Order: sequence, then structure tokens, then C-alpha cells
Amino acid sequence: MSGTGGAPRIAYAITHGADPRVFLAEDEHVLSRLLALELVAATRSDSLPSEQLGAIRRALLEERWAYAVATWIGATETYVDAYPSERVWSERDLDEERTSLELRVAPIFDDA
Repeated sequence: MSGTGGAPRIAYAITHGADPRVFLAEDEHVLSRLLALELVAATRSDSLPSEQLGAIRRALLEERWAYAVATWIGATETYVDAYPSERVWSERDLDEERTSLELRVAPIFDDA
């Protein structure tokens, strides 16, 4: 989790499919490397078409993480939603008193 002042931030990604996976990292740069290592590089080479396999291998060796992940998504049709910088909420940020107050002025309670 990183932040420049203010609340801490986190980057995360979720794979689609029968067995969704969640990946958490301190920022989008680490998330890209994490996906390249834990998702793309962990794929059996015989499960990828040779043309895409070559492109993925080159991208990994050249540290072009986003290209490797995008090419892997195209080859495997396993989609990944990535969120590069989301706020991490804490009890201090959202205690019961604040929640109670903000709920009362939320749009769902506006009888327009």
C-alpha cells in the first residue's frame, strides 16, 4: 500500500473464470510484475499457440509486463480486471459515527 499523504492506496486485479484469483500489490508497477510472474509465467507453454507464446516470452524477457499480460489474455481468453490505485479504508476513516451521519445524507434517503 502506498500513498503520498492522505489515505493508503492499493492496486489489485481479479481474474474472471470458474476459479477467480485476486492479486494485491502496493502500486500498479508492482501489480504488473506480479501478474507477469504469477499469472502469465506460470502458464504451461504447451497451452499457448506458438506465435503468442513467442511474443509473451519476448515481452517477459524485455520486462514489458503490460504487453505480456495483454497478449496472455488474448491467448487464453482469461480476462483480468485491474485497478491501479484504490483507497484502503480503515476504521479511523470510516468509524460508526461517520457512517451513521453520512448514511442519513446519502442520495438513497433523498425523497426528491
